Amino acid sequence: MPPRYEPRRVEEKWQRLWEERRLFEADLDPTRPKYYVLEMFPYPSGRIHMGHVRNYTIGDVVARYQWMRGYNVLHPMGWDAFGLPAENAAMKHGLHPHAWTRENIAYMRAQLKALGYSYDWRRELATCDPDYYRWEQLVFLKMYERGLAYKKEAPVNWCPSCQTVLANEQVEGGLCWRCDTPVMLKELPQWFFRITAYAEELLNDLDRLTHWPERVITMQRNWIGKSHGAEIDFPLEGGGEPLRVFTTRQDTLWGATFMSLAPEHPRALELAAGTPQEEAVRRFVEHWSAVNRSRGAVEELTKEGVFTGRYCTNPVTGWRLPIYVANFVLMEYGTGAVMAVPAHDQRDFEFARVYGLPIRVVIQPPGGELRAESLTAAYEGEGVLVDSGPFSGLTSEAAKPAIVAFLEERGLGQGTVHYRLRDWGISRQRYWGAPIPILYCDACGTVPVPEKDLPVVLPLDVQVKLVGASPLAELESFWKVPCPACGGPARREVDTMDTFVESSWYFLRFTCPGYTGGIVDPQQVAYWAPVDQYIGGIEHAVLHLLYARFFTKVLRDLGYIGLSEPFERLLTQGMVLKDGAKMAKSKGNVVDPDDMIATYGADTTRLFLLFAAPPEKDLEWSDQGVAGAHRFLHRVWTLVHTLLPEIAGAAPYAGSGEDLPPPLWELRHQVHRTIKRVTDDIEDEFHFNTAIAAVMELVNHCYPALESLPRDGLARSVWREAVEAILKLLNPMVPHLAEELWQALGHETSLMQAPWPTADPAALVESALTLVIQVNGKVRGEIKVPAAASDDDIRRLALEHVQQDERLRKWVPGPPKKVILARRRLINLVV
Repeated sequence: MPPRYEPRRVEEKWQRLWEERRLFEADLDPTRPKYYVLEMFPYPSGRIHMGHVRNYTIGDVVARYQWMRGYNVLHPMGWDAFGLPAENAAMKHGLHPHAWTRENIAYMRAQLKALGYSYDWRRELATCDPDYYRWEQLVFLKMYERGLAYKKEAPVNWCPSCQTVLANEQVEGGLCWRCDTPVMLKELPQWFFRITAYAEELLNDLDRLTHWPERVITMQRNWIGKSHGAEIDFPLEGGGEPLRVFTTRQDTLWGATFMSLAPEHPRALELAAGTPQEEAVRRFVEHWSAVNRSRGAVEELTKEGVFTGRYCTNPVTGWRLPIYVANFVLMEYGTGAVMAVPAHDQRDFEFARVYGLPIRVVIQPPGGELRAESLTAAYEGEGVLVDSGPFSGLTSEAAKPAIVAFLEERGLGQGTVHYRLRDWGISRQRYWGAPIPILYCDACGTVPVPEKDLPVVLPLDVQVKLVGASPLAELESFWKVPCPACGGPARREVDTMDTFVESSWYFLRFTCPGYTGGIVDPQQVAYWAPVDQYIGGIEHAVLHLLYARFFTKVLRDLGYIGLSEPFERLLTQGMVLKDGAKMAKSKGNVVDPDDMIATYGADTTRLFLLFAAPPEKDLEWSDQGVAGAHRFLHRVWTLVHTLLPEIAGAAPYAGSGEDLPPPLWELRHQVHRTIKRVTDDIEDEFHFNTAIAAVMELVNHCYPALESLPRDGLARSVWREAVEAILKLLNPMVPHLAEELWQALGHETSLMQAPWPTADPAALVESALTLVIQVNGKVRGEIKVPAAASDDDIRRLALEHVQQDERLRKWVPGPPKKVILARRRLINLVV
C-alpha cells in the first residue's frame, strides 16, 4: 500500500528546502548561457487573484524548464507599489498608503511562496523605496537637460473621481482606466516626456520584435500612427493667416466643401470674434473642451458643430467653404483642422447631412459610378479621380504624389509625415508617487534638484485624503526649500510621477537591485538584459509595453545601457473566467487561491491552470477540472510508489533498445515519444496543455503495463527510465510532487539540477505503420503493417486484408486494376 499523498506537507517541505539550499539564486556567470524570464510585477493593492496565479505559473514553468536545459536563469519578483490603485485602496480602508502597501506586500509574498515559484527573492524590490525611485529621478534630470522632459500648459484628461491627470492611453472609451468615471478635459501645467522624439524608431523597431504577438505589434503600430500626407493652406476670406490642414487623402481635395476645427483649436474663438456667431461658438467651445473626446469616445458621439461665421477658400477649386467647429475633430491629430469631404469620409458625410452642406463626388470606385444625390454613406475607398482638374482619370495611388508636387510648386502646401502618438504626460496630482525633482524660484525660474540631493524623498508623515488636492501642496516642510542656485526661497514641485514611469525600467534594476553606483550596473545589465521571455496581459500593449520600449531607448542614449529593446519574447496570457465572465467580487465568481491551496495544494492549482487552456487563450474555471487534476497527481504518486520496491536500486536503461523484448521496447518507445512531444510543445509557443496531456497519456499507458510487463531483470531499468522521465517532464508544472518522488527514488540532489530529458532517436522509430485504405479515392478503412515492411509487402498485406474484411470486400469484389502506395501512408485500390 503506497503512502498517502499529502500535498500541504510535501509542498511546505520543499519550499523550505529550496529556500535553505538557495536553489533559485542567480549570479553572473560568463561561462553559462543566461535566460531572463519575467512576469509583469503586481500592484500590491490587494491579494493575489487567479489571474496572477496563471501569469506567474506560466513564468515559473518557463524558468524551471530553462534551468533544466542548462541555462543560468534569472527569475525575479517585485512590487509596482506607487500609484492610484494602492492609494485608492488604502484610503478606502482608512490606512496610510505606505502601511497598506507594506502589509499587502508581506501577505502577497507569502502567497507567492506558497505556490512554489522559483524567484530569487534577494532581488525583490518595491518601487516606493527611495533607493529605487532616486534613480528614476536622476533619469528625469538627464532627460530635462536634453529637452526630453518639459513642462507646458495643456488640456489634459482629468478624472474627477481620482482627482488626477490621465495619459491618453489611460482613457478607455471616454472613461478612467482605473475607476470607469467619465473623463473631462482641464487646462493645467503638466510635465511631459517627449516620446514623440522616438516615434520613428519605436515604429521601425517593431519589425525586430519577431517573437511578439502580432496583435500587440499591430496595436502599437496603430497607436504610433504614422501617416504620409500633405499639409495644405486654405486662405481665409477677408485675409489673415491661412488655415492649415493635414490630410492623408489629398486625392479628395477637389471634393472639400467645408472646414471643421477641433473645439480646442487655438483659432476657433478668434475666427468667430466680431461675428453674429461669436457667443454660440464660445458656448460650444466651452462645453466640448471640457468633455473627454478620446479616439474611442469620438466614434460614439453624435456629430455636432457650430458655424463660426467665417469662410475660407479651397485653394484648388476656389470654392467658398464655411468654417465650423465640430465635436468629432481631435486637436491631438494633425493640425486640429480638417478639410471636410463628405462624399468620401463618413463623419463628414453625417455632419453634412445634418447641417445641409454640399456633397461632391470626386472618387469613383472601380467598376462603379457614384452620384452625390443618391449616396447613403460615404465611399471611403480609393479609386479613380473625377472632377479633379488635371488629375481626373488618375488612380488615387498615382494622384497622391502628383497632387503633393502640384501644391508644392504653387506654394499651396507640402508633403509631410504625421504621427498620432503624443508626448507622455507624467504629472499626477496625487500623493502616492515618486516626487518630480524640480524646484521653482522667483529669481531663477525652474531649477532642477542637484544630483547630490537625490533622492527627493516622499514624506510619510502626511494625512492623505480620498479626494482633493495632494497633501504635498499643504505640507510646508516638503515644498518650502532654498534655491540651490541663488539661496533664495524656492518651492518644490508637488506633482508626482505617473506610476508607469516606475514600471518602464524595473526589469533593468532587477539585474542589480543593490547597486549604488548608478541606475544600473553596466556589467550586470550587459550580461542579463534583455529579458528573454516577458509575460503579462494584453491590456498593457500601448501603455506599459510602449513606455518600456521608449525608456529603454532613452537610457541607451543617456549611455546607461547598450540595448535598444527591453523584451526579446512576449507572451500575453488570457484571462481566467468563471461562469463566462472575468472573476470579480461584484459578480460573486471569485475563486480564492488560498482556498485552492488549502483544499488541493499548489501543484493541483498550477496543473489545472496550465492544462485547462493554451496560455494565450482565456481559461474557464472548472471545479471538476481542478478535481481531475488532483486525481491525476494521485495516479502519478501511486504509480511511482507501486514501482518503487523494484526500481529503487536500478539505474535507468541506457542501451540501444535492441536487447529489449517487444513489450518493453514499446514501453520505452512511448516514453521517448512523450519526451519529444512535451519538449516540442513547450518550445512551440508554450503549449503546456498539450504537453501535460502527453504525460497523462504516458501514465495511462503505464498502468495496464504494470499487469502485463515484468518488473525484474532488464525491465527494472526500463521502468526506472520511464518513471524518471515522467518526473522530469512534470517538474516545471508540479515541482513539489516531482521533487518528493525524485527523492523517494534515492536521489540526494534536487530534480532542478537534473538535465531535461532528450528523446532517443532509436526509440522513436515506429514499430508499426498505420495506412489509410482508399477504394477509387474514397476512404474505406485502414491497416497496420510492420514498419520494416517493403513496399511490395505492404501491397500484398493490404490485398490480403481486403479479402479478410467483409466490409472492404463489397467495395473490392475482384482483383483491383491498380494498387497505388502513396508515401507509405495511404494505399489506393482502383477497381
